[in-house]
Amino acid sequence: MLGRHIESSMKSYDYVVVGAGAAGFAAAVKLSELSDGEARVALVNGGRIGGTCVNVGCIPSKYLIENSKLYFEGKRNRYRAVNLTTSLDFKALMEDLRNLTAILRREKYEEVLSRFDNVELLNGKARFNGSGSVKVVRDGSETEITAEKYLIATGSRPHPPPIKGLEEVGYLDSDTIWKLEEQPGSMLVIGAGAIGLEIGQAMQRLGTQVIMVEALDRILPTTEPEISEELRKALVDEGMEIYTKARVARIYIADGRKIVRVLTREGDKNFEVDEVFVATGRRPNTDGLALENVGVDVDERGFVKVDRTMRTSNPRIYAAGDVVSKKLMLETLAAREGVIAALNMAGERAEIDYSSVPVVTFTEPQVASVGLTERELMERIKSCTCRLVEVSNTSKAVLTHEERGIAKLVVNPYDNKVVGLHIMSPNAAEFILAGAVMLKAGYTVDEMLDLVHVFPTYAESIKLVATAFIRSVKAMPCCME
Repeated sequence: MLGRHIESSMKSYDYVVVGAGAAGFAAAVKLSELSDGEARVALVNGGRIGGTCVNVGCIPSKYLIENSKLYFEGKRNRYRAVNLTTSLDFKALMEDLRNLTAILRREKYEEVLSRFDNVELLNGKARFNGSGSVKVVRDGSETEITAEKYLIATGSRPHPPPIKGLEEVGYLDSDTIWKLEEQPGSMLVIGAGAIGLEIGQAMQRLGTQVIMVEALDRILPTTEPEISEELRKALVDEGMEIYTKARVARIYIADGRKIVRVLTREGDKNFEVDEVFVATGRRPNTDGLALENVGVDVDERGFVKVDRTMRTSNPRIYAAGDVVSKKLMLETLAAREGVIAALNMAGERAEIDYSSVPVVTFTEPQVASVGLTERELMERIKSCTCRLVEVSNTSKAVLTHEERGIAKLVVNPYDNKVVGLHIMSPNAAEFILAGAVMLKAGYTVDEMLDLVHVFPTYAESIKLVATAFIRSVKAMPCCME
């Protein structure tokens, strides 16, 4: 029953799940299903139900991106025969965005939870005792609960860098930008990873002048360098200023404006902006949990260490989602980890597989990847066979005038198996799963070519990059192989 009041000072459950985001919810639902609704599950939540994705992550950011795309299309007019006009009400956009998150939070979390009578929501902050129980603290009162198995799924939050003046001047991050009422005329973004690029391009397309500052030598540094460079060109063509191998040295106020001093390869630069957006990484929500009381190991940043079954160093305690020490932070991956944890908590045996998890940056064009990069394969086996084709070779790109993009296939030369697929293309998020399935199934290049693809689509770039292993894509008609 949603939000039931706890009468007793000590209560026992079969399972206690700490955190009501993607990982925690997936685990609670799976634990209920595995027991046919008999297991007593406590879901402890110290923040807004639904966690990062629905409240301040995937949902609001993609809504902003979709609106910015429509507005940008109206100004660009891709086709000579069709003229579009658009206008923007930024305040209404942000109001609609917040309303959407509220609707989905209610429909996908609150109403879903109400269907499970055996899952009890306890609002409050959790803290592990030395005895192995958990104290739930809310409004100064404490309730102690205990269980056979526990799951830590408390997620993470933005982590601002130690920049002089940042805290005093104030800044936006991926948790707070959704509170904006007025559109900033200019915004400096610190960090050119997925979050910085997605929000940065969306704001640029809506009319905000965006300045991107990245400490490393290229934007989106974890992707293939060819894709990184092509995306940089696309963003610059849209008016964004990008500075790589640069860092923010200081931020201060002068004449009511925010001044950001940036050390660049061309020398020091001072930027006068309305807002600063920080997208430099995240920290785990483990503070206050007192994990040391129950022997749960964390890494140097505070993220929880787990094995492939999602079990921590304490055999009764598991962890899943963005609180876990790992490479990828994704909503769908968090949910999968929650399910893997639940299976093992219930006595079954399951392991997480990170090798075929697709990752997407929702810029335009989108950047989607699965598997190893060329560099990663070279580090593993000292050899690689790769092919790269431009998306402009697809007829779909030509007829839509969306010709910017790249598809790259990484293949193990010893067995001809596909180990990585990396795409920059419109709609790449919609078809990267095909690459994930191929990797998981152990496809070779020949087996990729044995599939009949759909024409005309951007997804045809998967076929073309496989075809590039046997012939030039310039020496074939539209539909071949």
